[in-house]
Amino acid sequence: MPRKIFVTTALPYANGPFHIGHIMEYIQADIWVRFQRMQGHELFFVGADDAHGAPIMLKAESEGITPQQLVARIAADRPRYLKGFHIGFDHWWSTDSPENTELSQEIYRRLKAAGLIYQKSVEQFFDAVKGMFLPDRYIKGECPVCHSKDQNGDSCEVCGSVYAPTDLINPYSTLSGSKPELRSSEHFFFRLSDPRCVGFLKEWLSTPQRLQPSVANKAREWLSGSGEQALSDWDISRDAPYFGIPIPDAPGKYFYVWLDAPIGYLASLKSYFEAGGPRTRGERRSFEEFLGAPDTEQVHFIGKDIIYFHTLFWPAMLKFAGAPFRIPDHVYVHGFITVSGEKMSKSRGTGISPLRYLDVGMNAEWLRYYIAAKLNGNVEDIDFNPEDFTLRVNSDLVGKYVNIASRAAAFISRQFGGTLRYAGDTAALAEEARTLAATVAECYAAREFGRAIREVMAYADRINQGFDARQPWVLAKDPARAAELQDVCSRALYGFKVLSVLLAPVLPQVASRVARELLGLDADFRWADALVLPTQIRPYKHLMTRVEAKQLDALFDAPAAPAAAAVPKPAAAKPATAAAEVISIDEFKRIDLRVARIAAAEFVPGSDKLLKVTVDLGTETRTVFAGIKGAYTPEQLVGRLTVIVANLAPRKMKVGTSEGMVLAASGEAPGLYLLSPDSGATPGMRIS
Repeated sequence: MPRKIFVTTALPYANGPFHIGHIMEYIQADIWVRFQRMQGHELFFVGADDAHGAPIMLKAESEGITPQQLVARIAADRPRYLKGFHIGFDHWWSTDSPENTELSQEIYRRLKAAGLIYQKSVEQFFDAVKGMFLPDRYIKGECPVCHSKDQNGDSCEVCGSVYAPTDLINPYSTLSGSKPELRSSEHFFFRLSDPRCVGFLKEWLSTPQRLQPSVANKAREWLSGSGEQALSDWDISRDAPYFGIPIPDAPGKYFYVWLDAPIGYLASLKSYFEAGGPRTRGERRSFEEFLGAPDTEQVHFIGKDIIYFHTLFWPAMLKFAGAPFRIPDHVYVHGFITVSGEKMSKSRGTGISPLRYLDVGMNAEWLRYYIAAKLNGNVEDIDFNPEDFTLRVNSDLVGKYVNIASRAAAFISRQFGGTLRYAGDTAALAEEARTLAATVAECYAAREFGRAIREVMAYADRINQGFDARQPWVLAKDPARAAELQDVCSRALYGFKVLSVLLAPVLPQVASRVARELLGLDADFRWADALVLPTQIRPYKHLMTRVEAKQLDALFDAPAAPAAAAVPKPAAAKPATAAAEVISIDEFKRIDLRVARIAAAEFVPGSDKLLKVTVDLGTETRTVFAGIKGAYTPEQLVGRLTVIVANLAPRKMKVGTSEGMVLAASGEAPGLYLLSPDSGATPGMRIS
């Protein structure tokens, strides 16, 4: 039966343009949505700008405009990206909207009525000059461990130590330069630790196919933590001044952006329904009726950095808010994108500007195909390699796929007036297409796009090999073999049609041209069209060019345009003081430096900078919290050797106890680099 599916992607923060990570996620979701629609299912694909929070408020203030003006300026540029990469959202909205205010306040009231909201006093740094409480990112000072100046409020970028902002020596506000003072404020909390929430989440996480196994396992770890790692209640409020949605029964208090941001999914859908969008496709239910209907499915595509919120807070909020709100049916998580193995960084020339990609004349469907060929259903990073990109596009799309039509269509148009005719039995031909279409459909449904591409290109190889083996250029010279030539070319063009149908979710523009311009259809392909043998073609028109080296040179070498953006890089690490105090050899010997192997690494929920690292010292393992998230992912760390300070006193942090210090190098230029011993070193060796 036709399914009705509500699909979203993570909301981009509205203080800057899209980066290539956004585009990757949108392409992944768009391919899945297009495939489902080709199956005859009805999908509601919506997005929105995440428009609230202190950073947007302060950026707008620095530009002398209102937050609403800043958000509107950013939003006005979104269609250039979405249309440019053929990303077919049904509706794009904003969390700074009447719909989001209404829904956020309603969900809050319901959670409060359920006994899941409470208040308690929180002590924070306050900037008396700016008249506001300071998030950690706006506090700096002297590191309490290595005494480097101008370090961030939660971790040191020189020595890697993590700490609370109140541990800083001589802290100051980055907004005013003044010394902040400690003040208390009443904050609102969502009681995630409530047994009702915990019980529900255990059941939700155990539902088969809801999450990828690795994601479900990680969420269960958080859910079952104890001691310092126990599940924490969630601070959902911020004090004025703050750009956000007011808490209805608390003057001067606003919802923390992470509460109303995911509700923005629902607000965008509500706006779409109220604007009459679904009714143009026969939908007559209201937003509330659609969302609460048992046949509705709710699916989210997100990056691996926001798993914590989407697998714990978000489903619990929806569950206890009650009908018509529904818990997510699926949360599909993907990894990050790198360039030639490097983390995105404009300063190092490893960022890709999506607009720059389009401006230098690169085909959006090249990138859609390349990303699809790399993606699978697991939580894995993918890499953009220029040489591999060129090879895949030029070999697969032009050399294999488009080449079939350009060669076969020429014979059919020139010698047979565009008429296709098949000699002999076509049952085997149709059966091969049926089997392939079923296999590729399973791949798309499971988000195994890379496997789908491999299956499709293997079929393209078979078509090309069969075409070449029959040598149509030889047949064309013998009028007596005209029927054989027509059959050979007709079979090749049927294969090309099958390829076009199966690639339509990835190459929507090319597939549409094949359907309408070459085959003369009055609509784009449906999945079932793969099984229908064509009987007539129109004159072939060129479909795709090759990637040229000069385009890639322009993409990477040209100065970044103002709209260019990469994944946000960490702030430049400050160098150690040049004239460091001289120490004796005896003092140096007091520092126990050891070789350690990184046995495990993971993200720290809610932290922009920290990774939790388990290090093996040969005879023991320890946990170290290191401020290196901006330079490394957990996957890049596991298994490598590094150096730690082994006799550093354990430090109790907000996120746990750190039992050592991982050493890294930094300088005037951006970048943070872990120290690594030479090959042959083993865990536990002392460095002297």
